[in-house]
Amino acid sequence: MIRTCLCRNNGVIEYDAPLNRCKDEDILWYWVDFSDPTSKEDVQLEEFFHFHPLAVEDCLDTFSQRPKLDFYEGYFFIVLHALDHATIDPKEVDVFVNDHFIVTYHKHPVREINQIWDGMKNTSEPLGQTPFNILHAIIDKFVDEFFPPVYSIEDRLNVIEDNSGEETVNELMDHLFDIRHEMSKLRRSLIPMRDLLYRILHSERMAFLKDQQLYFQDVYDHLIKLVEMLESYRDFSADIRDNYLSINSDKMNNIMMTLTVITTIFMPLTFIAGVYGMNFRVMPELHWKYGYFAVLGVMLIIAAIMFMMFMKIGWLRFNKPKMKRKRFLKLK
Repeated sequence: MIRTCLCRNNGVIEYDAPLNRCKDEDILWYWVDFSDPTSKEDVQLEEFFHFHPLAVEDCLDTFSQRPKLDFYEGYFFIVLHALDHATIDPKEVDVFVNDHFIVTYHKHPVREINQIWDGMKNTSEPLGQTPFNILHAIIDKFVDEFFPPVYSIEDRLNVIEDNSGEETVNELMDHLFDIRHEMSKLRRSLIPMRDLLYRILHSERMAFLKDQQLYFQDVYDHLIKLVEMLESYRDFSADIRDNYLSINSDKMNNIMMTLTVITTIFMPLTFIAGVYGMNFRVMPELHWKYGYFAVLGVMLIIAAIMFMMFMKIGWLRFNKPKMKRKRFLKLK
């Protein structure tokens, strides 16, 4: 679907006009939106607008492009990432923009662009007076939509830390690695978007955007905040993971120590049982009336002495691991 928004010199806004009307002489600026276009509509990028083949190739490529800014003669080509709220995956949105037009291209419907489009249609005045105002509104809307999932990550990490649901450590670690996977997907969009805004703010080719610079700077500040939040959550999740590994290692050490103590105690007892289990005829103790009870007594005394010795050196004093953070993980 291709939809158009034409702003004429007299300030009249016309929506859903034929595409060829964009070439009218009285057009001040226009916005053309390619939303889930067909193959026949795709060719208009090159045949009607005459965009550079490399930029068109980036639009039509089945693989998602990283957010970026390219300079072409007469216009800028920008790749943005919108957020798919269901999967936390990025949705690529390609933008061609100069002071006379803005063309947006996306292979799937994007809620934020629809909201901006509907907002323009429902107001008496268009959103801004230049395509770069619309570009700012699109980027700002995209960035704002990243805040809810990032804030939810903090809440979910706090739930894992408190473990009020009495979940097992393995269950908590499954949740933790799911969260870290989501953070990785968010970082792959937010960090390039931050670099993109930095180029917009500091590129000499876009120095003419002095009037809009404060607005783009505000979006850049939001991206910095989002990236810093993700970095702090990443460190927090790494602390949880490392503490889990520490608890697991300490628990395994206690188990191995217990097994070692039991094995060590039974070693001399097994030796005695092995000696008297040999089938020699000449073994004086075999014909002694109290030999069986004497051997059992010796074995019991040896076991008791070794048990007391291990208690004295502290091998059987198992302390529960204490976490550096309070209320961390409740082992089940």
